[in-house]
Amino acid sequence: MTILEGWDSHAWIEGQWIHRAPRRPEVRPRLLAETTLLPRLAPRLPLPVPLPELTADGVRHRMLLGEPFTDGDEAVGRELGAFLRALHTVDVSEAVLRGAQDAETATAEKTTLLQEFRTQVVPLLPAEVRTTARALLDRVANVRTSLIHCDFGPDHILMTDGRVTGVIDWTDAVIGDPALDLCWPLNGAPEAVAAGLLEVYQPSPDLVERSKDWARLSPWYGVHRGLLLDLPDDVTDGLRGILNSL
Repeated sequence: MTILEGWDSHAWIEGQWIHRAPRRPEVRPRLLAETTLLPRLAPRLPLPVPLPELTADGVRHRMLLGEPFTDGDEAVGRELGAFLRALHTVDVSEAVLRGAQDAETATAEKTTLLQEFRTQVVPLLPAEVRTTARALLDRVANVRTSLIHCDFGPDHILMTDGRVTGVIDWTDAVIGDPALDLCWPLNGAPEAVAAGLLEVYQPSPDLVERSKDWARLSPWYGVHRGLLLDLPDDVTDGLRGILNSL
């Protein structure tokens, strides 16, 4: 048996199956929701996704082929663009009925986090950038229009022989800002991948700008986590990242 630990779940491999059990009580309903949401999504998406089933500990699904993304070309970007375009046009009401976290609940959780950013992180920044920092938090606060993966990055995009073979880890699927799913492809992925995605997805200029805002917000999470867990180096590194991105 191979052990694979994650932030939200204990995970292990037995044969062709990946088992996942929640690490904290609040993770359990989100993990179990995958068993109703993903089977409904799978036929509508152009790339494979897991098809979880319930177990005594949590869920399990057959392993998808591939290794986490390390590099890609425009063809990969087009694959990801088609995937996200299909995902973001799924009917929101149906997605919630099938297990996606609804906009109201997600907004409440995000509001709490952003308020902690305001009260805990902003005071640590130089006075001359605090207005700019608060404006960034305002811009990402309340856009919730689509079903999104919510953690769409290289660790969750599987590749084989230069092609995408699956998208995994749907615990955070929520009604949210589609710009969040575009954050890594447009601001962290190789330029060729971003170009291919833009060609197929064709996001509005506003969506592209919000994807940049989500990228700017990334180091805030490191500062927040460092304060919570008393990790001063994480706080220092995160503050440096915030200043470099504002």
